[in-house]
Amino acid sequence: MTIATAPQTAATVLQYRDVQKLYGDFVALQGVSMEVKKQQVVCLIGPSGSGKSTLLRCTNALETIDGGEILFDGVRLPKDRTAIRKVRQRMGMVFQNFELFPHKTAIENVIMGPSTVLGLSDEASRDRAEALLKKVGLADKAKNYPANLSGGQQQRVAIARALAMEPEVMLFDEPTSALDPETIGEVLNVMKALADDGMTMIVVTHEMTFARRVADHVVVFERGEIIEQGPPKQIFEAPTTARTRDFLGHLGWDG
Repeated sequence: MTIATAPQTAATVLQYRDVQKLYGDFVALQGVSMEVKKQQVVCLIGPSGSGKSTLLRCTNALETIDGGEILFDGVRLPKDRTAIRKVRQRMGMVFQNFELFPHKTAIENVIMGPSTVLGLSDEASRDRAEALLKKVGLADKAKNYPANLSGGQQQRVAIARALAMEPEVMLFDEPTSALDPETIGEVLNVMKALADDGMTMIVVTHEMTFARRVADHVVVFERGEIIEQGPPKQIFEAPTTARTRDFLGHLGWDG
């Protein structure tokens, strides 16, 4: 299967200019600048606590920035709550711990967004949910509650729920970190299929094989800064900084 690679002339969807984020005296992000183009898969890698997830949360306005700016389709992220909600409708976000409603079935979790936020009819919302559960390989689990699903299945429901809003960008915050090893692959396969379909994606991950094979662009974080970025071949085969080499070596990456 051919991976959909963003053309060099693709439009810029997200632009980060000298983004800074503080938590008291702790500097979580210091001067982060990067771009994400349409249909591009960008993987953020680096040690835990280096700012990757913070940048993702700032992208979706779950956190406010303390300096610089983030532009979405050329427009600075708004601060007004109503405007922020509209932006979030255009960005799907998948968290580490699924965040499903435990008292609702898989299909009910997926239906909620199109029905309550987008105002789709019950029939249209259900049709969309059924199609998306089929897309993530869970058509037979539609009536199951989260407690009766494996971690990998719950995460695939969470992906279907995000896709139900028909987002322009998908944000993944270490989507496999809470999964058992045997279920990681099923989630990564769904994410790869999205990449193949041309979905614009930003993925915070420790899955280096996924980043190497699926990403168009890899960004390496260290202590709130970008220390290196480029195509995966460069990052994994010829990193330019000693810190990147040390990080990949610590993970046992051998190229």
